[in-house]
Amino acid sequence: MNVKKTILASLLVCMLPIASFAKDLQVGVSMALFDDNFLTIVRTAMQKEMQEKNVNGQIEDAKGDVSQQLQQVQSFISQGVDAIIVNPVDTNAVKPIMDQASQAGVPLIFVNRRPALPLTGKMAYVGSDSELAGRLQMEALAKKMNFKGNIAILLGDLANESTRERTKGVKAVVAKYPGLKVVQEQTAKFTRNDAVDVVSNWMTAGEDIQAIAANNDEMAIGALQALGKNAGQVLVAGVDGTPDALQMLKNGKMVATVFQDAKGQGEGAVQAAIKLANGEDVQKIVDIPYKLITKENMAQFTSMNQK
Repeated sequence: MNVKKTILASLLVCMLPIASFAKDLQVGVSMALFDDNFLTIVRTAMQKEMQEKNVNGQIEDAKGDVSQQLQQVQSFISQGVDAIIVNPVDTNAVKPIMDQASQAGVPLIFVNRRPALPLTGKMAYVGSDSELAGRLQMEALAKKMNFKGNIAILLGDLANESTRERTKGVKAVVAKYPGLKVVQEQTAKFTRNDAVDVVSNWMTAGEDIQAIAANNDEMAIGALQALGKNAGQVLVAGVDGTPDALQMLKNGKMVATVFQDAKGQGEGAVQAAIKLANGEDVQKIVDIPYKLITKENMAQFTSMNQK
């Protein structure tokens, strides 16, 4: 009997270290801006994925401030998180974040906005090919324009990789067709209100514009608001596939948008963080493909990108 008790006690003692050292993963997340419709969907997807995977997540709003985002990353590191997810404020200003994470040996995952610097060590990017979005968007507009007319481009945040790449894609398509010409391009910082102001100024100045390619849906909607009763005379397309944009498609006000999988990006970022935190290998670039949305195929996208 004593032998049995001794064996049982030994087994319990052996099990104690396993229980005491087991812990849930801690992940720190810094988002560029909470006050952005698309990024809100990405953030919600991350929160749900962390809950399902029993990951403790702390999500902070950088409020469009590079220095504040760096401070958040430093705070995550000092708290001893197992991984960090960053939606960068400025894709050209990520070196300090990379350096801090590398020195601390903490896995770093960028989501939605691809950093301008090469990824090294325990780093990954989960997002989409922004140039392809511009190409898909402009091809749809070009077809509706019968491949002739003047184009205006609403640029997003100039510090953002997606602004540069989507615009590059738009211009690549315009260059294919001699009848198309870019006559205006101006930043509206990815926001609806700024787009209203920019497009209103274009209209007041009497600009001859047949189509507007906006780097995201929020600016496309702002453009439509500025055009008002003249909206039908100027073709407008966006990028993201947000619920508001789909409604504009349904009403025939917007020509097209390009589906950017917010849920796929958010879930993918958390999954990559878990794998890297557990010492598993992850591809440096995890591509979440874009898809063109028009009024004809929009039904299959209505349940996606919901907040």
